[in-house]
Amino acid sequence: MSASAGGEAKIALVTGGGTGVGRAMSKALGAAGYTVVISSRRADVLEKAVTELSGETGAEFSAVPADVGDPASVRALFDAISDKYGRLDLLVNNAGVGVPGVALEEVSFEQWSAIVAANLTGAFLCTQQAFRLMKSQSPRGGRIINNGSISATTPRPNSAPYTATKHAITGLTKSTALDGREFDIACGQIDIGNAASDMTTRMASGVMQANGSVAVEPTIDAAHIADAVVYMASLPLSANVLTMTVMATKMPFVGRG
Repeated sequence: MSASAGGEAKIALVTGGGTGVGRAMSKALGAAGYTVVISSRRADVLEKAVTELSGETGAEFSAVPADVGDPASVRALFDAISDKYGRLDLLVNNAGVGVPGVALEEVSFEQWSAIVAANLTGAFLCTQQAFRLMKSQSPRGGRIINNGSISATTPRPNSAPYTATKHAITGLTKSTALDGREFDIACGQIDIGNAASDMTTRMASGVMQANGSVAVEPTIDAAHIADAVVYMASLPLSANVLTMTVMATKMPFVGRG
């Protein structure tokens, strides 16, 4: 059933929605009947994505540039959504940055701070604003889906800042699910393993493994991740996927690696 079945289209926000996995999620949600707001820091990337996605799906997309690590920017993002649509039914906290592949002691404070701001603080600030809107709108409630990554469970070598933020996302997901219960706000997490994107292109030439070797890792089409997000979003607010892992079958994750 599409998001618009039985009434007006539901409103979704996808952070980091202009490229990569976020773009795939945005496209799939639009195809499923959502009106989709996409956000990232680069206005030119967003406008290009809106034009392309609208043409590909026939759905309504809009772009609102924002820095999710900045409280004022996040407030402005949600104010824009409230002013234009009056509500928000789905927030996908997808925005994030990768980690430089350097030894833990070589990570600068600036690198650590940037990763925490984009991956963790951004998700918290967006969740906070979504709560305020979802609690006050009529009908009340909505859904939040966090991009946790497989790093929310198991680290790669030389990834302490990224892994720390993704482990923290799991705690944020659980707290959001608990605190949202009373207000019909559901929250779940999708942990992604090797979806093909700009962040995973390096895997074609090999990436460091836990035993010190370098190995080429398989990837999967980001559309599979997007389909999973659409399924999670399609559930009534009385049901929730708390955690889901979607990964390349043969990636070295299950086992001793």
